[in-house]
Amino acid sequence: MDRLWWIVLGCGAATFLWRGLGVVVVRRIDPQGAVFRWITCVSYAMVAGLIFRMIVLPESDLASVPLAQRIAAVALAFAAYFLLGRRLVAGVLAGSLTLSALAYWFT
Repeated sequence: MDRLWWIVLGCGAATFLWRGLGVVVVRRIDPQGAVFRWITCVSYAMVAGLIFRMIVLPESDLASVPLAQRIAAVALAFAAYFLLGRRLVAGVLAGSLTLSALAYWFT
């Protein structure tokens, strides 16, 4: 049991070491710089790619929902997002509820 505490303390120290180094390094980063903008663009592209893959090539239970229904849910999510003042919650709720309703009624 005594060794377990040393392992827990060692893991905690390692975590706080990296967090402390992050605090020191973050002061030198320019959030408007070219590198930071490039990282932001790559992040958005990865999220968009993953969402596209979930829609076109789904796995698990989502694969049982036809492609037309998945695309309809995404279209309604976009419409709700833009029509309700660019509110993310509105888009997510509209898409989720639409997909759930279509899957329930037609599958």
